[in-house]
Formats: sequence, C-alpha cells, structure tokens
Amino acid sequence: MKISVLAISALSLATAESESASLRRRLSFEKIAGYAPGSQVTDHCAIDLDQAAIEVELAKGTNDAFAAASRIYNQGGNSKSYAQITLTPALTTSVAKGTSILGRNAAGMEVAGKAYETYQPGTQVIWVQYATTDIQASYVDCQVGSLVNANIEGCFAANGSMNINGNEYAYVYDPATDNNNGRTIAGFSTTAADRMRTNCPGCPYEDFMYFYNYYGVDDYAHQWVSAALDGTATSFSNGNADFSKYSFVGRSEAVKKGTVFMNIFMYVIREFEDALDDCQRGCVDCNDDPVHAWDEGVCFYTGSIEGKDGLTPDGKLLHQLADKRCANFKTCGEEGGQLSGTAKLNYDIFDQYALGKFQLQTGNCPAARKTTAAITKLMYIPFIQGTLRYAYKVGVLNEGEKAAAEGAVFAAAVLPRIHAASPDAAKTIYDNMKVGVTSTDHLAVKQAFESVYADLGITCADVGGLWNDAMDGYYEGMGPCADASTSSIEVEEDKTLAAALGGTFGGLFALALLALCFMRNKEKQGKPVFADTETDIN
Repeated sequence: MKISVLAISALSLATAESESASLRRRLSFEKIAGYAPGSQVTDHCAIDLDQAAIEVELAKGTNDAFAAASRIYNQGGNSKSYAQITLTPALTTSVAKGTSILGRNAAGMEVAGKAYETYQPGTQVIWVQYATTDIQASYVDCQVGSLVNANIEGCFAANGSMNINGNEYAYVYDPATDNNNGRTIAGFSTTAADRMRTNCPGCPYEDFMYFYNYYGVDDYAHQWVSAALDGTATSFSNGNADFSKYSFVGRSEAVKKGTVFMNIFMYVIREFEDALDDCQRGCVDCNDDPVHAWDEGVCFYTGSIEGKDGLTPDGKLLHQLADKRCANFKTCGEEGGQLSGTAKLNYDIFDQYALGKFQLQTGNCPAARKTTAAITKLMYIPFIQGTLRYAYKVGVLNEGEKAAAEGAVFAAAVLPRIHAASPDAAKTIYDNMKVGVTSTDHLAVKQAFESVYADLGITCADVGGLWNDAMDGYYEGMGPCADASTSSIEVEEDKTLAAALGGTFGGLFALALLALCFMRNKEKQGKPVFADTETDIN
C-alpha cells in the first residue's frame, strides 16, 4: 500500500483529540533520523559517543590503547552520567529515587540532578544523576566515566553545598574519578540474562533465545568483545573464536563491530520487547512507558551522530550500517535498486517505527507485536550482506586479516538466527567465515544463506547482490537470487496496515493510522504537515 493513496483520508483527522495529543508529544522532541520520539531519549541516543570513543582508541593499535578502549566499553562515559557524592552530615530524611537535587559547578553555575536511587536517613554516600535536556547537542555537560578526553565543565564542583528536599548538605567528591555512568555498551550484554531471559514479563525473548541456544551463554556478546580486546579465545557451545590468531588489526574489527552488531543489536530488540511488555491493551492515556521504551530502541539503533535527518555518513550504529551495505548491494532508495542514499531497509524500518509508536500510544498491543516482528527480521539483513561481501573479499580477492575479521564478526552476528532455521547452513557459513579460517568458499556461503531466506521471512530482493562499481554490474556469481513473489517487506507492511485498519479501534484509529503514514511521507520529503509552534527543533 503506497502512502500517497492515503493522503485524502488522512487530512480528515486534523481535529481528532487523540491525534492532537499524539502530535503534541511528537513536536516536543528532536527527531531521530526522521523519527519523532514521544519522550526524551537524548541521553540514550548518546551511547554512540561511547562507540566513537572506543574506535578512536582501537585505531591506535597499542596495548595501552586497547586497555583504554576496554575501560570505555565496560565503564562508559557519555550515557546516564552520575556523581558519587559524600555528604556531611548524612541524610536526615529519606530521599526518593528521582528527587530533584541542585548544586553548582566549579564556575558557580547551577547544576541540576536527581537521586539515582532511593536513600534512607543516615546515608552518607549517594549517587546523583545529572539532568539531561531535550536538545541532543547539549543533552548533558558532564561526560567523564572512563573517557580519555573527559568533559567536567558541567559537573558538580569538587566540594560545596547541595539542596536536597529543601535541605542544604555539604559534600565532597573527586570530579575526575567519582563521575561515572549507569549505561554502558558492556552492560547491554552483561545484564542480558535478567533482562531478556529470566526476569521480564515476556521472557524469554524469542530473538535472544536464538543466540542463547547457539552460543550457550547469556552474555555471548560481552564474551566475544572481551576476548577480542584481550586476544584470547571464547568458550561457546558453538561459533567459537580464537583471537590470539589476530594482530591488533583483526582484533580491532572484532571489537568495534562486535559492540554494535552483537551488544547493541540485541539490546535494540530488547527495548522493543520491553515496550510490548509495558503495553496496556486498549488504553489510550496510559502508554507513556512503552512509548519511552520504544523510543529508546530507536535511539540505540540510530545513535546521536545521525542527527535529525539521518543523512550523515559519520554514524556509528545500525542505521549507518544499513546505509553502507545498501551501497554495496544496490538496495538504497525508497524502492530499492539504487547505489547511494538511505537504505530501503531504513525507510522500511522507520515506517515501522512510526507505526509501532502509534500502536503503543493507542494501546493496540497485538498490532505492535506484529510490527516488532516485522522490524526484527529486517535487522538481520545487513549482517547477511556484510558476511557475503567479506566472503567474496577473502575467498576471491584474497584480502587479508582485516577483511577476514570483518567477515567473522558479521557472521557471528547472524549465525544463531541461521542455526535456528538450519544447523547445516549455519555450519557451512561458520566453517567458511570463522576466525583463523584458511580458505573461504564464497558461493557455498551464499547458497547457505539463500537456503534459509524463507525461514527468516526475507527475500532475495531484500538482500540484493554484491555490486562491482568498476564493472557497473554484479560480481560474478554474487547477483541477487530469484524471488518467486513480492518482497516480504512490502507484503508485511500491507498485512500490518490491513490488520490495524481492520482491528477493534474503529474508524477513528483507522483514520489516525492513515494520517500517520501520510505525515511520515511528508516528513521524509522535508515538508511536515504540522510546524512546531513552541521551538524550532526541525
């Protein structure tokens, strides 16, 4: 179903109360690569700044630099910043989590924060989380953690007075060592057992279980990255990697791609699952929590560097990966078939992001479940493309360790999903792409992937073929396979829209969905239907 067909019906919704409420939320926050979040998630989007800092250290290729990269990976620096403060005297009253706390920086300027946890009377050491803003460029001004280049300008001064619940408390701390971070890339994996398998309403999450069943451990991503940082071997049930076979070059690729393709990738899915766990069916006014979780998922997919339009080539996370791979596989553009610009995959996923947010806002939880499934299956495609690309680079072009390492981590990010569909196909891919492999049969890898496309819910057209710019055609044997029917992406979009339109929400929500699609299309064109009358954030 094409968005242009929906325009006439969509315009009739401008005065609908529920849609007006949705628009007010949408216009309050900066867009994330074109997506309009319904909550403040600037601090979450900033996780890509940790990724960027890790990559800076890895590029130096020394033991000291890898140790610095490890500290940033494990301890962070840019997301959920907090100060560990020692009060004198101790608290005289209880302080609830989220209580406003005010202090000053070294220049005497006011610094706002909130209680990180609930604290009882008599507590002397507390954590104060720094307040964040709606503007990504200035979301917080205290970024320390384990960063090599820290920013303490907006941190609390080393000593002074804090106002807590109307009471003044003297305090002391070390800005260089006591400013830490509650959100780290390592934490996305080290908390996986609790958050994705054992202790959540919807646990265990389906996609996570593919990886748990294949690798045999909950923190497979953390173990992969840690082994690559240390130059050691993993101890998985399947898919092991011995990074002692690599120099800094190969280990660097395994780390910087592993953090995104494995740690962050699965946490994106976790946030969408968490949104579904929070969704209250049929409730229009009580779904702020699931929308916030959904927004977080979009942030972790995209990052802050992508900006409001997602057109920069400098992004660090999965949005940028999709755009890079589309140029290699001729799958760019809204309809695909292009060699530059935004990936069709990103157009499709961001349409689903907007749809899913609306479904959550209106309490249409079953429809949001289908939308989440449509998103997650698409997210594997760039990993397949990357594995195919580096299989060819190593197997035919005889490129060295860097290409081999890139191929190994691309494969590691998708092998569990392939294994769930066909253990034999997964074995073929692993045997040809694993760390330290001596030969790679690129055609065997391609055939193994293609054998499970139907099981993954994707098509040959979705993946495309490896394009040779110099020859203005596909590399020999690497063109797209043949599809028997319409792209699964388009089919799923039609099914999702049809289900939403035919559901129990009646005419108002059906029209609201039409409006959402219409406005999404206008946003892509840079012609929003509604202008922000409060602040210029576009």
